[in-house]
Amino acid sequence: MIELKDLCKNYMIGKTEIKALNNVNLVVKEGEFVTIAGSSGSGKSTLLNMIGCLDQPSSGTVTIDDRQVHFMKDKELNRLRLHKIGFVFQSFNLIPVLNVYENIELPLQLMKDVSKEERKRRIDFLIDAVGLSARRKNLPSELSGGQRQRVAIARALVTKPKIVLADEPTANLDSKTGVEIIELMKGISKTQKTTFIFSTHDPKVMKHSERIIHLEDGKIIGEE
Repeated sequence: MIELKDLCKNYMIGKTEIKALNNVNLVVKEGEFVTIAGSSGSGKSTLLNMIGCLDQPSSGTVTIDDRQVHFMKDKELNRLRLHKIGFVFQSFNLIPVLNVYENIELPLQLMKDVSKEERKRRIDFLIDAVGLSARRKNLPSELSGGQRQRVAIARALVTKPKIVLADEPTANLDSKTGVEIIELMKGISKTQKTTFIFSTHDPKVMKHSERIIHLEDGKIIGEE
């Protein structure tokens, strides 16, 4: 499903080169539930961005479904991200002028093969699943941080992607809601063979993970 080979990502800060990722090799199979663990600055978010085709590696390769993504054109990458990858960002990235329902619906409007009836069915199911039935008409500014996080999670799942990348998905949730969301994702992983890759410090997420990849200074230092 996903293969990273000798993956490196370097950034320049002034005249100093920062190695955000340093020769990372990783294979993630279809339907796996994986956590990338590490302290702040270890390279977790950069790694998710590489898998999500949001950034280009300095060297090495990212392969998704037997295709090396750096050979893809922009149109192909956009299609890959829309149809196969769901994102949950730390900053939520919700559209301020759209309500809960409309924010979740947004990626489906780009998928011409999904009918209006199917869109509504998916959105209604996820709004209920993340506990926001009473908030469906609220704007992001009218929601708490935890509620915005739940909208972001529902939006990531609504396209039924094959891969979901979540950067600290439970960071703004209380313990009970965090467990419920992780259990929802775990169920989707099992029934739909969706691959989930999390970047997190949360022991609740790690407890449900099938694999924990430990990252430090841009390198994989262990796995459990």
